Amino acid sequence: MKNYPISSIIVGTMRLGQWGQKMATKEMDSFIKECLEIDLVDFDHADIYGSYTTEAEFGKVLKQNSALRGQLRLTTKCGIKLISEHRSEHKVKSYDLSKAHIIASVETSLKNLNTDYLDTLLLHRPDYLMEPEEIAEAFTDLSKSGKVRFFGVSNFTKKQFESLNTLTPLCTNQIEVSLLQREAFSNGSLTQAMQLGFRPTAWSPLGGGALFAKEVPFALKPLKNTLNQLCSNYNCSIDQLLLAWLAKHPSGIVPVMGTSKIARLQKAKEAMDINITKEDWYVLWQAATGKEID
Repeated sequence: MKNYPISSIIVGTMRLGQWGQKMATKEMDSFIKECLEIDLVDFDHADIYGSYTTEAEFGKVLKQNSALRGQLRLTTKCGIKLISEHRSEHKVKSYDLSKAHIIASVETSLKNLNTDYLDTLLLHRPDYLMEPEEIAEAFTDLSKSGKVRFFGVSNFTKKQFESLNTLTPLCTNQIEVSLLQREAFSNGSLTQAMQLGFRPTAWSPLGGGALFAKEVPFALKPLKNTLNQLCSNYNCSIDQLLLAWLAKHPSGIVPVMGTSKIARLQKAKEAMDINITKEDWYVLWQAATGKEID
């Protein structure tokens, strides 16, 4: 979707609240403003974050300073139903992409975030019982009412994306992709993004932090050594090189950064200007897989 506005880096909110930093309203206010100061305007939420509390904590900031809403873009996700003290009616973890659940989730997110509209709604996980026509109806109703501007999915397979995209235009597929999680390079997801003209977004773009542990797992030590060598060549840090590796792909992968540190977000943004060579891209692939590419 070529008219879909998106930053080079997306700010993930999952660890800002109860699942991470437990930011107070004042801290979150400062964090949001610091992101905006370095032109990071896209914030990625999900209804379940913080066990259904992080949206509302973020929304307190927007309630206190309504002028901020026009300076940022809000994405949230729905479809996962967690067992939580905040959702006592949930008896088992499940997925629900029924029209009723999608619309109810959006209404709750709008209230929690103190906003009249969402810039983007993503379906968080595919529901094994989902009916694409019903989802398309929900999207149409939410679009006509002005409550959601763009619609996408997360963790959908290529076929699942195709099935829904034929009924309603989708703006992105947020998938797990990194040097340590390479399935998207071979399963058609990234090729599909290029064919249809949308930019995929990547959760866990640094591979979940395994390469930054004090004691790197033995299997990852050759990769860590290679990264260190190349970082010297490119005058960058490992996290920047991992992001530059993703950015090299022609689909235009946009990383969702799950950090609360502005300095790390600034470094991530700077990493988008690192143009590693094609050969070095494959050097890292080989180091990650432990063998020559097939």
